[in-house]
Amino acid sequence: MATGCRVLAGNGHSDYIWGHAALRDPDGRGVWMKSSGIGFEETTPDDVVLVDFDGSVLAGRGRPHREWPIHTEVLRARPDVHAVVHSHPPHAIALGAAEAPLLPVSHAATLFAPGPLPRFDRTANLILTPELGVEVARALGERSALLLVNHGIVVAAADLPTAVVHAILLEDACRQQLLTAALGGARRWSSDEEALAKRETLWPPSNLRAMWAYLVRQLDQPSSSTAANSSPAAAAAASSGSASAANVPRP
Repeated sequence: MATGCRVLAGNGHSDYIWGHAALRDPDGRGVWMKSSGIGFEETTPDDVVLVDFDGSVLAGRGRPHREWPIHTEVLRARPDVHAVVHSHPPHAIALGAAEAPLLPVSHAATLFAPGPLPRFDRTANLILTPELGVEVARALGERSALLLVNHGIVVAAADLPTAVVHAILLEDACRQQLLTAALGGARRWSSDEEALAKRETLWPPSNLRAMWAYLVRQLDQPSSSTAANSSPAAAAAASSGSASAANVPRP
């Protein structure tokens, strides 16, 4: 969990002390999640707490994030899911606010094709109740990722490394699409058939595991290229040449 949080921080998902990830407890007691009040990049094994399905802390120090219902309700609804990431990456937020579909204009985007990426727009406020958590889980459905409009993302996977890599690739896909706005918007993107073929070629489990291993190795590199993405401001600066999200084209 601590490693996953640090990888997220180093790749565009740091939002000061906000954002969290969770793992299903193997004994069915609830979820292990990052405690509140610390950033992704600060997380250590001592900063992980076990929270039951009613939000009570069963083990660990610290307080749970108030949005624990995102994790408990997604895991309750999806027996196939064992890890959930919720973060506030800037380009994904911008794409959601623009009401633009995520198009398969890049390798990264094909991981989430075909079909529109699910969106939750019931509220842009925090997901503070089990009832809202149920609605988020319902909006996610059987997909691996969801845009919380004007808020952030939710990513669900069978394990934490896969959830973290999916979250990073989703932000990459949104950033790459937003860059096309500076050139008048995307004019070409893969068909559903091609996107599925690319997903099979590019994103088998072995490649996702290899990407995870690479990202973990980068944590030990003091001058890692991912360090530039460790804050929202730095991530936004990386796409400073792009036009506003409002100009993102719609098919």
